[in-house]
Amino acid sequence: MQYPDRIWHNGAIKPWAEATTHVMAHALHYGSSVFEGIRCYDTADGPAIFRLTDHNRRLYQSAKIHEIDIPYSLDEINAACREVIAANGHATDYLRPVAFRGLGGFGLSAETPVDVAVATWKMGKYLGDEALENGIDACVSSWQRFAPNTIPAGAKAGGNYLSGTLVAREARRLGFGEGIALASTGLLSEGAGENLFLVFDGVLHTTPVSAALLNGITRNSIITLAREAGLDVVERDLPREYLYLCDELFMCGTAAEITPIRSVDGRQVGAGKAGPVTRRIQALFFGLFDGSTPDRHGWLEAV
Repeated sequence: MQYPDRIWHNGAIKPWAEATTHVMAHALHYGSSVFEGIRCYDTADGPAIFRLTDHNRRLYQSAKIHEIDIPYSLDEINAACREVIAANGHATDYLRPVAFRGLGGFGLSAETPVDVAVATWKMGKYLGDEALENGIDACVSSWQRFAPNTIPAGAKAGGNYLSGTLVAREARRLGFGEGIALASTGLLSEGAGENLFLVFDGVLHTTPVSAALLNGITRNSIITLAREAGLDVVERDLPREYLYLCDELFMCGTAAEITPIRSVDGRQVGAGKAGPVTRRIQALFFGLFDGSTPDRHGWLEAV
């Protein structure tokens, strides 16, 4: 991987290699971190960060759940995101703000300093250059999401992603592009790091936040854009077999964007390619960046 030259770390831009922490930092041992993934897109008006403030508001919400006191304001983190992209010559397309418990104690409840960084790099297409066009083959993982009242799925916390790592690595090992997890109820939850949408008779169906999933900002954007375009969207519990029976299926997230799923567990989904509703959603979403979809909500925040 080609690393960028600069990173924002604890209040200052510095060389990438100098953004270090101790091997005994609390977060390294206990997963006590919260983070965001944010895309920066080229637009006709220059580089713009997609829903920067909404993403960083969620960073603070995740921190509140886990009692991590971020020592910077929301405005300061937003400014850091802009600053680090500019420092790297606007040559990156992905931002990673992260706040974590650093060195200062060794017990689970130890009071430690909170370190904060904002990294940026060139991600490109997360699931491959062909994924957005041709779709991927997915599988239902043998690993389930955590049960309610165990780990809060509504926080975008580092420790939560051990679950997603198991799902994703199992899928890759078995030759699939991505894995899909069930909730502890046996009903659908989400992908390894993406939300799910199923299409039946032109209607979008997505699993609810009670299904042990992160309430994705891309998910919210799709629901908003779809409804504004006259498409019906239903949030509901869904059983596993509906993955095989739906007309279309796609996953979404900051990294995955809008990725069609052409098969699940070796069973073809619909026509085995992106269907008309999926294509419509892709057009609405990517249209925000080429100007064909009006930015009615001020989601594009200039660098």
